[in-house]
Amino acid sequence: MERKRRIAILGSTGSIGTQTLDVIRQHRDKFEVELLTCNSSVDLLAQQAKEFDANNAVICNEVLYPELSNLLENTDTKAFAGIKSVCDLVASIEAGKIIALANKETLVAAGGIVTSEAQKHNAPIIPVDSEHSAIFQCLLSAQGNKIAKIHLTASGGPFRTWNKDRIEKATKDDALKHPNWNMGAKVTIDSSTMMNKGFEVIEAKWLFGQPVSKINVIIQPE
Repeated sequence: MERKRRIAILGSTGSIGTQTLDVIRQHRDKFEVELLTCNSSVDLLAQQAKEFDANNAVICNEVLYPELSNLLENTDTKAFAGIKSVCDLVASIEAGKIIALANKETLVAAGGIVTSEAQKHNAPIIPVDSEHSAIFQCLLSAQGNKIAKIHLTASGGPFRTWNKDRIEKATKDDALKHPNWNMGAKVTIDSSTMMNKGFEVIEAKWLFGQPVSKINVIIQPE
């Protein structure tokens, strides 16, 4: 019988975390949930831990620990609280685990450290979100061909057709009117200023080990 793969999901109550659990729900014979964490959605975290018989659950907001502990009473899930607990339980890179990365901030803030440690401990980092996941999948089919160029697409945001004088008079409300997507304020503003695409260029550099000169951004309004 094939051994189950043990999975830790950091941020299990977010969109990608819940989608990951949807996949596990369909393949319970292949995966065992080792760890679930979230910041403050204690009710959903407890619900997930019960459904998937998680071995450990961590609520990062320590104030909510008593509530989590109470919700998981009479289950086999061990409840913890705080960021330190997450770090103690995970240590994924040093353990040589496969890391499915769903955010760009980790590599933007510490790409050199993270990728160096990953290589040192033979811990593969697999992007699972947005364009970087698509690029990763393309590279799997490249059959060893070297990368000539990585192209990232950007909508151009609400100011794509504005001239400089008009942009100088833009308001916060103007910047929050993304033409294609309904996102949170932080991501929308970063998209309007193209800062978000700058972050994705940095992410691609570290993920795929390429110089910035080989990473191109194409404005694609569609």
